Amino acid sequence: MRSTTLNRLAGWAMVAIGVVHTAVFLPHPYWADWLSGDLWAGGGAPEAVAVFWALPGSFVPVLVVLGLLVARAGRRGEALPGYTGWVLGAWALLCVLLIGPSGFLLGLVPAALLIAANLVARRRPAAVGRSGAEEA
Repeated sequence: MRSTTLNRLAGWAMVAIGVVHTAVFLPHPYWADWLSGDLWAGGGAPEAVAVFWALPGSFVPVLVVLGLLVARAGRRGEALPGYTGWVLGAWALLCVLLIGPSGFLLGLVPAALLIAANLVARRRPAAVGRSGAEEA
């Protein structure tokens, strides 16, 4: 599989994780508390504060934007730095270690795709160089 395809898949996987996460937490009844300013005043219920940090205040918006950027880079044939997948995977694993098995395990999917894309991209130029040397 081409590295650009792997990057596109990783990007759309991140977007999907963000959308599913939002869909799961969206129906909570705390929107009125958040919009009324309870979080500013520090008087919000602990459950409302916890759910805030699980939805709009969480990683979700950043993950969706990162996913869109990764998918765009893949569509344009651009390579991503190798650390992108490793950092995403380390973050997901750290979160799993801190809170146990959870949706953070899903973060390993785009991380693995990004790592694989980087490995494929590194090997392609070497393979092209070898085949060119053999023909000469």
